[in-house]
Amino acid sequence: MTTASGTDQLPQVDHIVVLMMENHSYDNYFGMLTDRLGGFDLDAQGQPVETNNRLDGTVVPLSHAANTKQAEGVPTQSWAASHIQWAEGACDGFVKSIEKTLPGKDATVAMRYWTESDLPFYYGMARTFALANRWFSSCLGPTFPNRRFLIAGTAHGLIDDLPFAMGDYPEAGTIFDLLSAHRISWTNYHNVPPWRVNLKRLFGVRGTNFFRVLGAMLGTLFPSLLKAAQSKIQATADLYPLGILRSINHLKSMDQFYADCRRGSLPSFSIVDPDFGQWSEENPQDISAGEAFSAKVVGAVMSGKAWSKTLLIWLYDEHGGYYDHVDPPEAPLPDDVPAANPLVRFPVLGFILRHFTPFGKQIDVADTFPATYDRLGFRVPAVVVSPYSRPGFVSSTIYDHTSILRLLERKWNLPALTPRDRAANDLLDMLDLDGAPSFLDPPSWPAPLQKAP
Repeated sequence: MTTASGTDQLPQVDHIVVLMMENHSYDNYFGMLTDRLGGFDLDAQGQPVETNNRLDGTVVPLSHAANTKQAEGVPTQSWAASHIQWAEGACDGFVKSIEKTLPGKDATVAMRYWTESDLPFYYGMARTFALANRWFSSCLGPTFPNRRFLIAGTAHGLIDDLPFAMGDYPEAGTIFDLLSAHRISWTNYHNVPPWRVNLKRLFGVRGTNFFRVLGAMLGTLFPSLLKAAQSKIQATADLYPLGILRSINHLKSMDQFYADCRRGSLPSFSIVDPDFGQWSEENPQDISAGEAFSAKVVGAVMSGKAWSKTLLIWLYDEHGGYYDHVDPPEAPLPDDVPAANPLVRFPVLGFILRHFTPFGKQIDVADTFPATYDRLGFRVPAVVVSPYSRPGFVSSTIYDHTSILRLLERKWNLPALTPRDRAANDLLDMLDLDGAPSFLDPPSWPAPLQKAP
């Protein structure tokens, strides 16, 4: 007998929560997690031995960041920079990527890392629950394409964080469409002020796209406006804006998230977004603020009434341009939509930007390199927090963001959205669903350096 789509096949877990932060590689945060596999090679003095070279051949070693405040504007994870960093698998282009794409900036920032003294909560979480040391971002590129993979199994041609290039929708839709079609509850909790959400209700799909394009046109006269629009995300569900009217009623505040945790009324699936301007951990933010936010979210889940049947995945959308030593593996093409510079996709706008603003050249520099998604991006930190998480377990299984889609598809017997999520591993090796849960009583670990926001 064939099991119907939408049938729950993992009844031990009622609530799956994704907390996706921004812009840090595995080595950047956990390279010094020395009692786990996957980090730096250390010399006799306990210092990392890995290096990168400048364009002139000068050796740049890894260095412990002086504090938790990041540099402004560097490193970079643009499409071009990420491919320079990869360097056909050598992973020795991190310093050069800044010299080539952001000349004049401090290129050594890419080789900085943090330790347990800087991130005590994260290190405690990684030692307690199941840690993935081969979780890769979904493509060698920045935030928007990678978060699109999280919700749709494809970036659908997007290779940068420019909002005017986002007037599209994947052929199979998003995971939100799939869940809604099977009446499986979902929510995107966020920190967006209510008036912005109400504006979307007012203007609808066409209005939203109109203002995206209008903003791009204004940027031809005032490039700083266009630059300010880069890498500013309101909610993950908004990354395919043509579907915003289908998702608008599923966008809820963080206050609602904490209330739902207390009551045990979380939806079946939820994405929790940080405040992207203050504590997402993107540069130049203080990473301690992001760690404090994560600690508050994880703490709310563990102290909530539904903890016994909840699974939280903490991870990062991409590496942020910070060094990682592991060569990202090849991956199935998600579809036949090529990766494309938006100035090529929108030739009239491209002509204006290239000929009348300095920003057009910046886009071309950032968006060169292969027009394909046939390789995963660099590793990012990832931990599965759940009563059923394997204690102190380190998984070296290859995962990427579409592994979350695969887990959802496994749980509810749903069809894959693209070949990418169809081929992904589903995280079940990080769980023990057959025995008694190891963390029914929530564990304790060190507090973050800052107080929760």
